[in-house]
Amino acid sequence: MAVEEWNGHLSRAVIRLELTVDSSIQVGVCGPTVWVKVEGKGSFLNSDDLKEFARGMLDRGYREFVVDLADCVTMDSTFMGTMARVALSLKELGHGHFRIVRCGSRNQQLLSGLGLHRIFDIDANGGSPPDCSPFEQSLAAPSLADQKKTQTKTMLDAHEALCAASPENVLRFKDVLDFLRQELQYTTHPK
Repeated sequence: MAVEEWNGHLSRAVIRLELTVDSSIQVGVCGPTVWVKVEGKGSFLNSDDLKEFARGMLDRGYREFVVDLADCVTMDSTFMGTMARVALSLKELGHGHFRIVRCGSRNQQLLSGLGLHRIFDIDANGGSPPDCSPFEQSLAAPSLADQKKTQTKTMLDAHEALCAASPENVLRFKDVLDFLRQELQYTTHPK
C-alpha cells in the first residue's frame, strides 16, 4: 500500500490491485466522515480490502461513509454487497449514514437494480472529496489458502447482505449463495 495525493489535497491510503482493468480504492478521513473513492472496477478482487477497512472504521466509531464512484467503470455483486453490508451495519447500530456520490447512470442502474437505493443515499452528482487528514493503513498479505477462504467468506457475506437489503435478491442469488456455502465448507474441511 502506498500513500499518494488525491486531487492534489488528500493524503490517503491506497489499496491498489493490478488487474486487467486497473483498480484502486482510495480512502481518507475528514472530521467524522470516511471518504472512499473507487477507480476502475469494484469487484470481488478488492472487496476484502473494502470490508476490512470499513470494519476498522466502524470499530473506531466512524458512522458517516461517502463513496465516490466518479471513476468507477463498473461493479460486481460482491462489491455492491460489501457496501450494502456496511450500510446495514450502520442501520443495526441505530445511527450513521452511507452515501454514494458521483455514481453515473450505469452504476446507479446497477445499485437500483439490486434494490440498494433503499439503503443507500444516492446522489448521482454529489460533491468532490474535501481536504482530508492523512490516513494510513497497512494490510497483512494472507497466505494463498487463507486468501481463498477469506475471499469466499467476503463473497458470501456480500451476497447475504444483498438479500437482506432487498427480498427480491433472495431468488436472484440463491444458487450463488448455495455455491459459496459449499465452497466455504470445502475450503474449511477439504476431503
